Amino acid sequence: MVRKLSLLVGLVLLTSLAANAQDFSDKAELFGGYSYMRTDSPSFNLNGWELSGQYKVTDWLGGVADFDGHYGSPNGFSSSLHTFLFGPQVSWPARVSPFAHLLFGGAHVSSGGFSDTSFAMGIGGGIDTRLMHGVYWRVIQGDYVPTFFGGAREDNVRLSTGIVFRF
Repeated sequence: MVRKLSLLVGLVLLTSLAANAQDFSDKAELFGGYSYMRTDSPSFNLNGWELSGQYKVTDWLGGVADFDGHYGSPNGFSSSLHTFLFGPQVSWPARVSPFAHLLFGGAHVSSGGFSDTSFAMGIGGGIDTRLMHGVYWRVIQGDYVPTFFGGAREDNVRLSTGIVFRF
C-alpha cells in the first residue's frame, strides 16, 4: 500500500514538472460547504462541514487536501467524526466541470467518552458549475468513505455541497 502511494505521489510530482511549461488559469481552488454523512456501524446520520483545497499541476490533474467534521447525537451520545484525506483529483475544465478523486488519510471518531483514530479513504467525485468568474457552486459531491476503526471496515457515505473559489 505504501509503495503504491509513493508511486502515485512520484507520478504527480513528475507531472507537475511537465506542467511548468504550460500556461493555464485556475491553478488553485478552495471549497467550503455543508456535508452529510451516513455511517455504517452503528448506522446513523451526521451533519457537518467540509473544506478542501486543490493545486492543479495541469488543467485536468491536481492534488487535493480534504478535511471534514460531522456531528450528531445518536442514542443520546454526542458524537463527532472527522476525516483528513489527501490525493489526486482529475477534472474536466469547463463551465460545468465534473471531477473524480481517490483520497487517502485518516479519520477520528469521538462518542460518549470513547475516541479512536484509523485509516480512511475517500473515493468519489462531483460536479461544479460556474456562477461567475472564479466562483463555482459544487452542486453535489458524493464519496464512499470507508474507515477501519478497531480493525473493522465501516462503509460510510458522504454528500456535500457548497462554494468553490478558483484562482
